[in-house]
Amino acid sequence: MAADSPVPAVRQLRLVVEATDHEAAVAFFRDALGLPEEAAFSGEGDARVVILDAGRATLEIANPAQKRLIDEVEVGRQVAPRIRVAFEVDDTEATTARLVAAGAGEIAPPTRTPWQSLNSRLDAPAGLQITIFQELLGANEDVGRRDAGPVGDGDN
Repeated sequence: MAADSPVPAVRQLRLVVEATDHEAAVAFFRDALGLPEEAAFSGEGDARVVILDAGRATLEIANPAQKRLIDEVEVGRQVAPRIRVAFEVDDTEATTARLVAAGAGEIAPPTRTPWQSLNSRLDAPAGLQITIFQELLGANEDVGRRDAGPVGDGDN
């Protein structure tokens, strides 16, 4: 950002998810996926929230054609709900296996995408469909990849 650019108004993206089985969702995302706990709060009437650190956040807005393309590449058919959460990891295969063992439903196994990432699709607690993705190109190769392939998810 240039020195004369204004300070961004948004400092953090926080996705808030209602989970009927709060303990199971926290165990899955904190313990199995490995998102560190930042804070936890409780209130009247058994109100509870746990805030987990998911690293850098982006908001990805895809039109219907792009959403269909991503589903076709990752899964082979249309399955994604209106909102899907994607997590970048270092090892898609190991993370997918760990999450399935922790109770996630595998929708599609790790699949190499045209935009050079390894993506799997899972049904996770709290009614979330998630993509686990691993970038296969190094940082120096990434710039050309974005221009050469289809416009993809942040999980591309």
